[in-house]
Amino acid sequence: MINSEIYYNHLQKKYSRSITLGTSRIKKALTLLNNPHEKLNNPINIIGSDGKFTCIKALQYFFEANGNTATANFSPHLYDLRTRFWLKNRFISLKEIKKYEKKISKLKIKLSLFEVLTLVHILAASKENADFSLQEAGLLFKGDASRVWDKPFIQICTNLNKQHLEWVYPKTINEICRQKVGYMSNNTNIYIGKQKPKVLRIVKKILKKNKSNITYPSSWKIIKKNRNIFYKDKNNIIKINSKYIHSNGLIENLGLAIKIALDLKISKIIIEKTIPKIKFEGRIEYIRRGKLRKLLNNKENLILDGAHSETSAENLYNYLNTLKGPIYGIWGMQKNKMPEKFLQKFKKIFKKIYTLKIENEINSCNPLKLKKIAKKQGYDTEDVKNLKMALSKIHSKQPKTICIFGSLYLVGSVLKKN
Repeated sequence: MINSEIYYNHLQKKYSRSITLGTSRIKKALTLLNNPHEKLNNPINIIGSDGKFTCIKALQYFFEANGNTATANFSPHLYDLRTRFWLKNRFISLKEIKKYEKKISKLKIKLSLFEVLTLVHILAASKENADFSLQEAGLLFKGDASRVWDKPFIQICTNLNKQHLEWVYPKTINEICRQKVGYMSNNTNIYIGKQKPKVLRIVKKILKKNKSNITYPSSWKIIKKNRNIFYKDKNNIIKINSKYIHSNGLIENLGLAIKIALDLKISKIIIEKTIPKIKFEGRIEYIRRGKLRKLLNNKENLILDGAHSETSAENLYNYLNTLKGPIYGIWGMQKNKMPEKFLQKFKKIFKKIYTLKIENEINSCNPLKLKKIAKKQGYDTEDVKNLKMALSKIHSKQPKTICIFGSLYLVGSVLKKN
């Protein structure tokens, strides 16, 4: 992991981390590389504001349980660059990443880091002959590096919300939807995940003239009965039996993946047997073992969640609200998010919040700024130098839940330490 981390730091210095929208650079690179993206079988684009990773991961589980193979590009990775690229039955090796990056750098095209990593995945996946290739979009979709197929096999849109308003004009949910959904292919199978009613109306209006086969979220639902949770459509009822998937939002993302898997003729039996095995790292994840866990006692629960949008904050709050006992928050966030509106969604659920800087993250929000925001919203709050200091201040013999939240980059640094 250390070598991978050092190499990723090298890439961050070599290529711009700033987001440069537009597909001309990556398409030029693909042409010079002899169009490796055309060698990928059944490419699947996953776009959206929240839920992309969980939908991809669930699909990967279902494909593999069915005897199929898949490659996948996850963004961002949490703690090890290699975990960003899945190749049929393994993560990519550092040696392979270096080989493909060297090949890309010889093109002499000014690419962003995200574009380079997207190309690394495409080059690696083109050698695998997998049954499916799952590609997570980055920012929006109009100018995203993943929008390189004219006729992808499937395009999936998970939950849409007001993340990344600073990248669109006018700064409205309509424009967010237009730049994501409005640039989906006219020659594919489109699946729309669960949306708020207003957003769904906008999406349907945008897709009115799209000639693809479109499946809307009204074709399936999640139901609760006698403390059990089920996926239901007109032909199937599937029990969602999981110790790892804890919130309504994550279950809805799973439901979208179930719908797609069923349409791809993966059997109900396979899906039902696979669900208990599915884990979503860094998404309402309980830390049961590891170095950090040893700093706490058995009565202290430690939860990690990468929530960083208002929608994901609501999702995390709704889950935390089901728990008994005091809840302490450890909060770190990136500068380009909206911390005031984000924290409001938690409705003062935390007994105390400790704010900190995300280690090795240049875009981390100042913990003093976060502390000021938390105080203004009525929280008892304290800024700390690091995670261990926060845990030592919270630790006691009393039962409690400790929730580390606010950024996937924060979650990644925590998992790395653990």
